[in-house]
Amino acid sequence: MIGDNKDMLLSTIPFSVATGMEVVEVGPARARIRLPWRADLVGNPNTGVLHGGIITALIDNACGCAVICALPAMTSIATLDLRIDYLRPATPGEAVIVDAECYRLTRNIAFIRALAHHGDRDDAIAHSVSTFMLGANRAPAKDLDRKDHGHGA
Repeated sequence: MIGDNKDMLLSTIPFSVATGMEVVEVGPARARIRLPWRADLVGNPNTGVLHGGIITALIDNACGCAVICALPAMTSIATLDLRIDYLRPATPGEAVIVDAECYRLTRNIAFIRALAHHGDRDDAIAHSVSTFMLGANRAPAKDLDRKDHGHGA
């Protein structure tokens, strides 16, 4: 579905653009996203290690891209749960790559696993599993009148 339009996956997300995230490769139900090292993304200026929050955002974006690549038709998505095990600090000065795979897609939920690394998947920085809600911007159910249901003012 995405094919040659892989760059559109992150180009509509201002935070991803501002931080320099790049879509490297996409395929059926998978995405590889890269974040070049930048001094303004460092969490500890004494070590030069990237901030954990930027790694989290990178993983979240890669997982979302994998979900989009798994969908039979475009719909909105939202992160429901994101669990990350940080295995070691990112190496200062090196880009971080995240490989994400949507390994199961149900009517309402997508399940994703991801790995952050510097190019060697056997020397990972972080491992992640997540779930995303599909159709996240569907119209909400009609609001109930609070007074009529024991929740009155």
